[in-house]
Amino acid sequence: MAALDQVRELLPDVVLMDLRMPRLDGAGAIAAIARTRPGVRVLVLTTYDEDHEIVRAVSAGAVGYLLTDTPREELFRAVRAAARGESVLAPAVTARLLGRMREPVPDVPSDRELDVLRLVAKGLTNRAIGRSLAISEATVNTHLVHLFDKLGVTDRTAAVTRALERGLISIEPGR
Repeated sequence: MAALDQVRELLPDVVLMDLRMPRLDGAGAIAAIARTRPGVRVLVLTTYDEDHEIVRAVSAGAVGYLLTDTPREELFRAVRAAARGESVLAPAVTARLLGRMREPVPDVPSDRELDVLRLVAKGLTNRAIGRSLAISEATVNTHLVHLFDKLGVTDRTAAVTRALERGLISIEPGR
């Protein structure tokens, strides 16, 4: 990917990154930069202010998250702050994150439950999921019941939708 190649070649202190890119999404690129060049600070500059996008980017290693309507002087200050290793968040992003933190903490699905849900998202039946994960169909059903409860939903489609919104799973294009 061109962005990763440029980071390797130019060794910048700060990278301004959008979240939507042709081959690798922004969170994936941020994680790759954090893995290969841990000293490079990534500052997200995007139009996307959904909770799951913010959480994915910060979890991947972004030091800041700004929206494209950020005034130029604030953007300059943010880049300098990021270069110093400081965290930078747009006021709207801060408000969203604080609001999210004030919500009751939902139960977090286990890794195995998320494995089941990823296969549900691919359209597999419970029987096929069981075969794929080497577990019984009854165990798949049990995982789904736990997922529905933890995600606050009543069916498979809603479970996949809620997990996508929360950034618990992602759907890879072409798979």
